[in-house]
Amino acid sequence: MEGSVTIDKMGITEISIKSKKYPEGVRSVVKPPDILFVRGELLPEDKTAVAIVGSRKCTAYGKQVAYDLAFALAKAGVTVVSGMALGIDGEAHKGALDAGGRTIAVLGTGVDDASIYPRAHTALAKRILKQGALVSEFEPGAPAYPSNFPQRNRIIAGLALGTVVVEANKRSGSLITPGFALEQGKDVFAVPGPIYSGTSAGTHALIQQGAKLITCAEDILQELAIEPRVQKTASGGQSTAQEKMILDVIEKGPADTDAIIQQLDLPTQAVLTLLAVLELKQKVQHIGNNTYVVKK
Repeated sequence: MEGSVTIDKMGITEISIKSKKYPEGVRSVVKPPDILFVRGELLPEDKTAVAIVGSRKCTAYGKQVAYDLAFALAKAGVTVVSGMALGIDGEAHKGALDAGGRTIAVLGTGVDDASIYPRAHTALAKRILKQGALVSEFEPGAPAYPSNFPQRNRIIAGLALGTVVVEANKRSGSLITPGFALEQGKDVFAVPGPIYSGTSAGTHALIQQGAKLITCAEDILQELAIEPRVQKTASGGQSTAQEKMILDVIEKGPADTDAIIQQLDLPTQAVLTLLAVLELKQKVQHIGNNTYVVKK
């Protein structure tokens, strides 16, 4: 079928591989689907996308990193792609949404309401529809067969310029996506973690095999030669009141996140989010060990 046709009242659209609207990155995957079912909207700016994936059984550290990376990338105008699974995937989508950015979820089920999986992410799916799209090669009504999820990972990799793995054990299904990315000649990034943590064993193995070690969104942007769309206004723009509070602390000397949280009596999540924004605006620099200095 040429072009796009709305097939039901939920706004699900079929995009044929023959259509100009079919994502170019997906054409290059192994056995690209003849039809993509899309609910929501795919926009031209979604060509600048990064995939963030990881374990369902992740740590608090992994959740925080996934959220912060997605938040900062979305603030830079990058679309965040993931699989809407529990754990790392869900945090990546939430980070992008909270930043007011775009995100695409590639499902291993149909994109209709009744097929959303996991059911715990039904509300998240509704948020994604307002700032992105749900995408699947499986027809509406398709259930969550286990074999569907490894298969859908090639589409996650196809939609993105590069893939970031936040946490994964050595046998994690999350490692399938970077494999597809490498097959397509795309960059793979991995987040380091504690050496005694099993959930970081897979990411450490990726780094040993040549994946780019990253600690912040700026590492990804530089490697992919992406110029943040908000940088021209954000880097020289006015800081918010809370951002100024954090800058006042850091200007006195290097400060770690615990010290900032303690001095300002702000929620941990708020401080981490504000630091990510300030780093994107190039007003602070992360120098390791969760410590920040004012960027000169």
